[in-house]
Amino acid sequence: MQKFGNFTALFTVTASMIFSLFRLLSFFPLPLLHLIGIAVGWLVYLASPSYRKRLKENLTRAGYRQHLFTAINESGKGIFELPFVWCAAPKRVLRTARIENWELAQQALDAKTGVVFLTPHLGCFEIIAQAIAEQTSLTALYRPPRKAALKPLIEGARSRPNLHLAPANLSGVRILLKALKAGKAIGLLPDQVPQHGEGVWADFFGKPAYTMTLSAKMHQMSGAPIILSYAERLSWGRGFVIRFVAFEEELGETPDQQARAINLAMEKLIARCPAQYIWSYNRYKTPPGVSAPGAAE
Repeated sequence: MQKFGNFTALFTVTASMIFSLFRLLSFFPLPLLHLIGIAVGWLVYLASPSYRKRLKENLTRAGYRQHLFTAINESGKGIFELPFVWCAAPKRVLRTARIENWELAQQALDAKTGVVFLTPHLGCFEIIAQAIAEQTSLTALYRPPRKAALKPLIEGARSRPNLHLAPANLSGVRILLKALKAGKAIGLLPDQVPQHGEGVWADFFGKPAYTMTLSAKMHQMSGAPIILSYAERLSWGRGFVIRFVAFEEELGETPDQQARAINLAMEKLIARCPAQYIWSYNRYKTPPGVSAPGAAE
C-alpha cells in the first residue's frame, strides 16, 4: 500500500509539472511551437519502433504512404500546439483561426433543429469546439483521462463559455439528446474507438474498425442534421482554417450501414489533407469485452 501511495504522489507531481510546462509553452508563438513539434515528431518516430510501424501501416493501408515525411512533421506539430490551444488566452487562440462555411450550421441553428458536429482526429481538432462555442452553445462528448491527476489540466483546458462537456456514459447521452431537442449543437469524435456495446465493426480504409453508433442515433432521435468539421493546419505556423462540410452519405437503416457511411464520410474528409490525420492512433484495436471482427463466423 505504501508503494502504491508513493506512485500516486509521484504521478500527481508529474502531472503538476506537465501543467506548468503547458502554461509556459502557451506563451510561445505558434510558429516556434510547430518548429519544436517537427523536431520532437522525428525523434519519436526514430526512437519508437511501435510508433513507426503503426504510422507506416496505417498510411499504406489508406493509400497515403507518399505523405509519410509530412505526416511525421504534422504529428509533432499536433502535440506541441496543444499548450497554445488549451492554455493560451481564448481570444489569442481564435485569432489564429479562419472559419469557412459556417452558414451550413447557422441554417440548422436558426431552424431550431440542432446540429450534430462530427470532428475526426484531423488537423487541429481541439480548436474546433472553441470556435463553435464562440458562435453558439456546444455540448461535447468527453471521455475523462485514465489518470485522474491529468483531469484538471484537460478539463480546465477545454472549459470555455458556451462549451459544455458531457461524460461518455448514459447520463452524457441524455445530456446530448436534451441539447439537440432544445435546438442546440453537440460535438462528437466519430473516429474515437468506443467502449464495449457502443459500436459495431465497419470498414475504415479497407479494414474493420470498431465504430461508434451514437452519432447516427442522435440524428435519428432528434432529426438534427450531421455536419462534418475539421481544422486544416497552415504551413509555417500561420494558423488554421476551420471548415464545415455537409454530410452527404446515405446513412441506411442498420447500425452497420450507418457506421460504414460515417467512416466513408471520414475517409473523404481525410483526403482533403491526408498528412494531418493522426495515423499513429490505434484505430483498429479491439476494445475489452468486444469480439474481434469475424470471430462470430
